[in-house]
Amino acid sequence: MTDPLDTTSDRRPGGRTARIRAQVLDAVRAELAEGGHEGLTMEGVATRAGVHRATVYRRWRDVGGLLVDVIDAAGEIDWQPPDTGSLRGDLTTLNQEIQESLVVQPSLAVALMAASFHSEQAARAQTQLWTDRYAQCEILVERATERGELPAQHTEARSLLIAATAPLYHQLVLLRADPDPQLPKRAAEAAVLAAAAGAFSVRREESV
Repeated sequence: MTDPLDTTSDRRPGGRTARIRAQVLDAVRAELAEGGHEGLTMEGVATRAGVHRATVYRRWRDVGGLLVDVIDAAGEIDWQPPDTGSLRGDLTTLNQEIQESLVVQPSLAVALMAASFHSEQAARAQTQLWTDRYAQCEILVERATERGELPAQHTEARSLLIAATAPLYHQLVLLRADPDPQLPKRAAEAAVLAAAAGAFSVRREESV
């Protein structure tokens, strides 16, 4: 499964330019996973990718440019939010995907989060990626409202989604605790109960 807020390899078909991009981005991911942001260099990426370093400098300019392109590539993958038939099931599946991406060793998701604190370019790109992913996941809330699982009032989708997914990042990234196989379900259920009670609801006229 794929974390909607994570990155993955760019595998789109294309000519030489696309192949070089794929090689370089794969190299960036590998270098990040192995050595973190501190160990990421243009020369190291070029060597691992088997591409002349002049090509890497010409297209990406610096490490920040490489990070931005890796994050941008995540927005190009054909990922769809879960559709299990219930909001609880959708959020649980979403959380399971997130947890898997955070506990895999090495975790590219965690490496990119760390790198975003060292690169303003990467931070902006990652913020945009998260914004896009949350917007994409708003369909979960829309479907739940149509099924009658949520109050008739407008539900703030992003607030609900953040409440459902935040415990995973808090437990695994902030606290660096061992993964809890029950946490994805518990966090989803807590968010659903809060949403059903109107915790994320606002009057439609106030949301305009």
